[in-house]
Amino acid sequence: MSVNFSGGGGFGGPHVHLHHYRDAEGQGFDMRILRRLLQFLQPHKGRMAESMAWMLVSAALALLAPYLVKILIDTYIAAGDMAGLTRMALATLAVYALDFMLDWRRRLQMETVANNVLRTMRSDLFRQYQRLTMSYFDNFGTGSLIATITSDVGVVNELLASGLVTMFSDVFVLLSVITVMLIMNWRLALLSLSVLPIMVVATVLFGRVARKVYRKTRERNSIMVGRLAEDISAMRVIQAFNEEDRMGREFDAINAANRDANVEAVRLTSAFTPIMELMSTAVTGIILWFGGRAVIQDTLTLGVIVAFLSYTARLFQPVLELSMVFTTWQAAMAGGERVLRILNIDPAIKDPEDAVEIEEVRGEVEFDNVDFSYLEGSPVLKDVSLHIKPGDTIALVGPTGAGKTTIASLMTRFYDISDGQILIDGQDIHTLKLQSLRKQLGVVPQEPFLFTGTIAYNIRFGRPEASDEEVIAAAQAANAHDFIMRLPNGYETEILEGSANLSLGQRQLICLARVILAQPRILVLDEATSSVDLRTEGLIQDAMDRLMEGRTSLVIAHRLATVQRADEILVIDHGQIVERGTHEQLMEKGGVYAHLYETQFLKLERALPVNG
Repeated sequence: MSVNFSGGGGFGGPHVHLHHYRDAEGQGFDMRILRRLLQFLQPHKGRMAESMAWMLVSAALALLAPYLVKILIDTYIAAGDMAGLTRMALATLAVYALDFMLDWRRRLQMETVANNVLRTMRSDLFRQYQRLTMSYFDNFGTGSLIATITSDVGVVNELLASGLVTMFSDVFVLLSVITVMLIMNWRLALLSLSVLPIMVVATVLFGRVARKVYRKTRERNSIMVGRLAEDISAMRVIQAFNEEDRMGREFDAINAANRDANVEAVRLTSAFTPIMELMSTAVTGIILWFGGRAVIQDTLTLGVIVAFLSYTARLFQPVLELSMVFTTWQAAMAGGERVLRILNIDPAIKDPEDAVEIEEVRGEVEFDNVDFSYLEGSPVLKDVSLHIKPGDTIALVGPTGAGKTTIASLMTRFYDISDGQILIDGQDIHTLKLQSLRKQLGVVPQEPFLFTGTIAYNIRFGRPEASDEEVIAAAQAANAHDFIMRLPNGYETEILEGSANLSLGQRQLICLARVILAQPRILVLDEATSSVDLRTEGLIQDAMDRLMEGRTSLVIAHRLATVQRADEILVIDHGQIVERGTHEQLMEKGGVYAHLYETQFLKLERALPVNG
């Protein structure tokens, strides 16, 4: 694959297009979403079953322990049986120790499942991102996409990997404790459970308020992540315009809003927890008062009171945890809806069922009455027809926004045409497998993009299997070898994020080496020399001349030299070809091209940048 991408892609501003984030927050419980999300647990059903089994045994042991304490007090302590006391104490300790070991095993299993599910979901999302068309990224910002693959996936994973088990465990413990308490002493049990309806009402009310509060925290976090992503990528612009203070103040405001939302969530949780603890204290008081009186009256044993106190502690913990799980459910439904919305997108650009491989091409390219619109009703290209013979070079010229780059993007099927045909060697590109098509295309952008990694890694990007010798040969052909060897570690020099340790010209030479190594048959060149100094321009132009030799080339022209050498020049204006011919023919005609030549191309030649 020899398609290279320029920096920035087609992403909009990260802090726009958050409507999809907000819309989903109203999502309540949806069984369809849950069933789809549960599919992520299918590969781990064995571990989940094991964890559930450990949970049930652990819960049973936890219920047994207070009862053993009751027996210890009422049977052995009351009778002064030291031998029996010792045996029962050891048995009780053994139960607690076994409960601890089983709970540890359960948590270990769940953490393993959680991390595996998290990995799977993020990998699936990332792969789906790579299948989506450029139009999707044109409409959704980086921040929202990052928020989905981090925050949304995280909260869904929390539900799947631990929330479900916790819910079943808590329900089991809750019902079991109530049952045991009723069996031991139904009167004291009913008194103890009298506050339970109040706790349920408080939990429901908390859940309703919490849903809104936590919705706000996730929305604020998404906005902050998006703004941060945008500002970091635009740091050069911010510093160039001395806007550090203003952007800092704007981010402070966004960060403060995020802080306020989180403080509100903490305030809510901090208020709810003491309420539940107050209820627990009230129950403890009820047991001590009524139970103590019954002991004094010799209608109840001291062991029952101690057991009841232990059971009530276990009673309130599940209620509190279930309230938290309820909140997780709300967040997971919203996050899950967003995750599934992306995973369920059927890419607009994909291989048809009968798509064919294209192994080798001669390089004949034809646009036949092509129309295209990014937005319905707003045509960008209208009735565009062109023909490039194998090995020929066609230059596209015209004002900014005329549609030149769009023509190049359509050849690579970053977008699909609205009408007409694009053919390579007489075959409609829509009938070709995407990978097969793009393997034949080499794209050299005006603004080169390099990945974090070594120089060798970046050159090999389109051919990972290439040998070191082939990498070096490609770099030599691109006139990049000399400057690479002057770097601290040569081809193993690490490129920093944003290619901060390389000049624009050096980046472009490496991108040229990448395309040379991939050996495409057809080139799409968004004139790579438009933003470099004269010396670097000469190196790039020399490398491009070698690259273009014998290959079909579509060139978006910014410099005079490229225009003049083209076999044909197409003048694009308002999405249409308004003139075509050689340089000499068009100059003689004295039309749009001649005007561009005088006002734009010559001006560019006289005012070359010096930022190599």
